[in-house]
Amino acid sequence: MAKKSDKKHKDKIPNKVYEAEIFRLQAELVKVQQWTRATGARIVVIFEGRDAAGKGGTIKRITEYLSPRVARIAALPTPTERDKTQWYYQRYVAHLPAAGEIVLFDRSWYNRAGVEKVMGFCTPREYSRFMRQTPIFEEMLIEDGILLRKYWFSVSDTEQLRRFRSRMDDPVRQWKLSPMDLESITRWEGYSRAKDEMLVHTDVPASPWFVVESDIKKHARINMINHLLSTIPYTEVAHEKVVLPDRPPASTGYVRPPREMSTYVPDHVAELRGDPEKHF
Repeated sequence: MAKKSDKKHKDKIPNKVYEAEIFRLQAELVKVQQWTRATGARIVVIFEGRDAAGKGGTIKRITEYLSPRVARIAALPTPTERDKTQWYYQRYVAHLPAAGEIVLFDRSWYNRAGVEKVMGFCTPREYSRFMRQTPIFEEMLIEDGILLRKYWFSVSDTEQLRRFRSRMDDPVRQWKLSPMDLESITRWEGYSRAKDEMLVHTDVPASPWFVVESDIKKHARINMINHLLSTIPYTEVAHEKVVLPDRPPASTGYVRPPREMSTYVPDHVAELRGDPEKHF
């Protein structure tokens, strides 16, 4: 009998198929970007889910070929003491898109429904008010013309734990393992109940939640991006064909300053190759 992990590996999409499809989807996202700029559309995409559920990797693939002037990532830090005295949604409103912009919220106002609820960072009254006001708040955004999409990345407890362990000894990913992440391991059921209650109150027809199964990251990325594209009424925007101009005739009279007058970055690559002489 094959092990569950073996079956999971067998069911994974082949790398060549994944690379071809993710690139096709990214090309479509570029079309969405051009359509957004041309029409003045405003798009907000919310990414929520448990720690290590694959939100960051998906966001990275979405923005890989997009202009940071059009597509921005909003990943807000822990609220300051001043932030805590403001209207709860205020610091998020400041990051909403203007015409021709796309904003991806790497966690959002739904922090109150998740970590703040489970960890006791908000009062029962604040939590109850959030659940009552959020559908109204989001309806206001939608009525004003914002295209709002909400995605919940769902990961199993065993897969989450595996990803946490893989980060522990990884020098480039250790920073992703925060004390809050470790705390979430012992509060799995608490977060599950909080997620279920959040969906009851905020999964409404005008602003529905879409759940992304993310135990296999590559599948989650393709499924989420493909669905997002299917919900945006974009069309391909015609643009002028780019033609490279001919170089002008060789300049007369220009002499480049001696290289010795500039300070160059050391040729570390030459050291790696073991070149006897370094050349710039």
